[in-house]
Amino acid sequence: MAPTKTAHIISHTHWDREWYLPYEKHHVRLIALMDTLLDTMARDAGYRSFFLDGQTIILEDYLQIRPDRKEELEALIREGRIVIGPWYILQDAFLTSSEANVRNMQIGHRDAKAYGQAAKIGYFPDTFGIMGQTPQLMRQAGIDNAFFGRGVKPTGFNNTVADSEYESSFSELIWEGPDGSQVLGILFANWYSNGNEVPVDEEEAREYWARKLADAEKYASTGELLYMNGCDHQPIQTDLPLAIETAKKLHPDIEFLHSSFESYLDKVRASLSGELSIVRGELRSQRTDGWSTLVNTASARVYLKQLNQLGQALLERTAEPLAAMAHMLGKPYPHHLFVYAWKTLMQNHPHDSICGCSVDEVHREMITRFDKSRHVAETIVDDSLQTIVSSIDTEVFAAYGRDALPVAVFNTSGWERTGVVSVELDVSRIYYRDGLTLPEMNARMESILLGNRVLRNERGEPVACEVEDLGLQFGYDLPDDRFRQPYMCRRVKLTFQAVSVPALGWRTYAWAQGEGAAEGEALADNQSSLLIGEKVLDNGRIRIEIAEDGSFMLEDKASGRTYRDLLVFEDTGDIGNEYMYRQPDGEQAITTKGKKAVIRIAENTVFRAAVEIEHELLVPAEGDAVFEREKREAVYYPERLGARTGEAFVPLKIKALVSLERGARGVSVEVVLRNEAKDHRIRALFPTDLDAAHHYADSVFEAARRDNEPSSEWRNPSNCQHQQAFVDVCEQNAGLTIANLGLNEYELLRDGRNTAAVTLLRAVGELGDWGVFPTPEAQCLGEHRFVMQLLPHDGERGRFQAYAKAYQLQTEWKLQPTGIHGGELQPTGAALAWSGETLAFSSMKLAEESGDLMLRWFNMGGSSQELEVQLPEGTVEAYESDILEQRSGEMLQAGTAAGSAMLTTRPYGIVTVGCRIGSGDTP
Repeated sequence: MAPTKTAHIISHTHWDREWYLPYEKHHVRLIALMDTLLDTMARDAGYRSFFLDGQTIILEDYLQIRPDRKEELEALIREGRIVIGPWYILQDAFLTSSEANVRNMQIGHRDAKAYGQAAKIGYFPDTFGIMGQTPQLMRQAGIDNAFFGRGVKPTGFNNTVADSEYESSFSELIWEGPDGSQVLGILFANWYSNGNEVPVDEEEAREYWARKLADAEKYASTGELLYMNGCDHQPIQTDLPLAIETAKKLHPDIEFLHSSFESYLDKVRASLSGELSIVRGELRSQRTDGWSTLVNTASARVYLKQLNQLGQALLERTAEPLAAMAHMLGKPYPHHLFVYAWKTLMQNHPHDSICGCSVDEVHREMITRFDKSRHVAETIVDDSLQTIVSSIDTEVFAAYGRDALPVAVFNTSGWERTGVVSVELDVSRIYYRDGLTLPEMNARMESILLGNRVLRNERGEPVACEVEDLGLQFGYDLPDDRFRQPYMCRRVKLTFQAVSVPALGWRTYAWAQGEGAAEGEALADNQSSLLIGEKVLDNGRIRIEIAEDGSFMLEDKASGRTYRDLLVFEDTGDIGNEYMYRQPDGEQAITTKGKKAVIRIAENTVFRAAVEIEHELLVPAEGDAVFEREKREAVYYPERLGARTGEAFVPLKIKALVSLERGARGVSVEVVLRNEAKDHRIRALFPTDLDAAHHYADSVFEAARRDNEPSSEWRNPSNCQHQQAFVDVCEQNAGLTIANLGLNEYELLRDGRNTAAVTLLRAVGELGDWGVFPTPEAQCLGEHRFVMQLLPHDGERGRFQAYAKAYQLQTEWKLQPTGIHGGELQPTGAALAWSGETLAFSSMKLAEESGDLMLRWFNMGGSSQELEVQLPEGTVEAYESDILEQRSGEMLQAGTAAGSAMLTTRPYGIVTVGCRIGSGDTP
């Protein structure tokens, strides 16, 4: 009798590079596992296939110690027995940026290509929720499937198709992205270890397979049953071929295969006959009780998220665009440095790393990686800026003296930008090579007079400017062709408002001597202060009134909407762990509401005003003895009875700086606090009082729409969610966007006011999960700084402009001093220009293989949107590409000179435009 079912046994290991052990301890175990794998495959041809966890970094980690086995490893990969890729690492989906997810796929494919080919398997075995745009991203990478273990609730075979968007009758389903892209989804309904440690002994195997077959058949829609032979750091089952022979003997009606994902998918597709459930959008375990979502990893060790935001933004929003601009001027594009910087950063992106849910040693090492990646990116930025400013024609400022000090302000965001910036300028230098003694050098620098200078734009108009004399300073140059050149200088810091700096462009100013220095003072005198008294800020668009308790009212004059009680701070206990938050039963939150704050003016200039608000709360010092015992006994966190101590209290000092810039459409908030307490959470509360049943949160290539109310199955009192750049609550004609830097957790409170609660800090003392792992450094003691921005808007029709401002917050201004010289670039200019109301600009970089310029946008809206791009000078061809930077669509423009390209972007679509500039030769 021919077999009616097939058991596909896929050998693998899920390799967390660091987690409950530091990286190197797991690394040593990886070497042993890979040695065993290679030895087993060399010895036993029946051990046919092994899936290397979907991440090519395992190859790097292994060959770092075992370069002598590279030829063996490469041969097994080329034979198809070891399957690698498609990712570089298995990342956390919600805590890594849109472009970081793309770079991960690009570099995974790049590295796999050196050995043969990347597996076209969308692999998310243990991802703590998956972004809704995954189907579209997979399709653009040539992948038509996704394997995952979390996010969808399996209901079990019942001859009907589940009608919920987040549950499926079968382990096989259709996953659809917001743009309509679909992939075949495979849910590890019995987890990715359901075929682990298959017995060779017949009696053991009989009981094992009776249970395993029933488990798989409960959810499978076909006779193709999937068994994952491996688990976290699971050693190789070297006797698996023998175990398979035992299974065949016990169940002759079932075909047992040492299989692969590719073979399994082929068989499943050939066997599908009925309708599958369609699951749409994000997979966040929406249809569960809410206790096991692991969402609060978004607020574990917030300092890691802040460093990650900084590192990602510096690479994708600053270094890559500037390096591309410099390349257009003839500078080689540093692909090798970008790959190294991205790899170093992405080594912090696995879920146990960036989620902050590992032992302390792991996260200490992460700090070094963040620093290393950032240092490379900063060097690329500095070199690129030097190339660009040396090509800007600044002769217009020579009219004010050859000692004028030009400075170019760079905006590498995708939209025109106005904002307050600062730069340090060397008024004069004396180099050590000039032969003066240090006392002589210092005396000359200190004698320089700084008066009679004014800041001007390229039209010669004076610009209001604050000048801070930094005095005598040391510096040095590192020439490309000479030894280092140290100097002493007289340095000043200028602060001013840069106005209408073009998207992906620059505007040049100069601080110069000459008549008319008083013009700057007159300009300041003619503009009214943004302060009215000590507690009101008003720039004509936004009015802020600060209450006695430090909260404030925001009036949006464009929409006519007023928001009250903004910026109340809340402190609650946390008897959970690095994975999940849990407030003690019956606890009342401690807040700043109604408590008098110390309020003082911090800044009052022509272009910006700021008020400092100071709070001091007394909070419990730590958890009580019951909680400490429950941690030692590994009591499941929802069942804990502990609380915060009532015997010892410590101060919680919070300083908030609320600032408003002239002409700005948003209010900036900077918070500095000193944490001396343990086992608690601190949030900033922003009541919106908007009539809305849903809200939007920035995610990977989308502003994801989410319901305010959880599902009927939800039991967790907390309903926290992930965000990246912002969360937005809006009704038809009014809305409030709360943007942030590296604050990845928020909650829409069910308090009748639709309050957005943004987590600033969560302090816990244990890892959690499967054992007892103390993590004292996760208490995050010490000083912390947080940045947010409140952006009111006119509702559904105006939210995209607010989102653009939120994305600009992620992008640092860059300022570069230069000299008086000619150049091919105008004092104000841009690399390119584009338009598209609901589109968000995402990336500007060079493709490594083709050398073509790659530009990416995504449509935030649910309607088609026309994208028009004024192409960079020298563009001879433009075409539609994909996330792997391969041609994927029609030619958009071809000719001999720069022109424009038009493209219709579908709702929620991700679009990449490739531009061949000049000959297009790879640099």
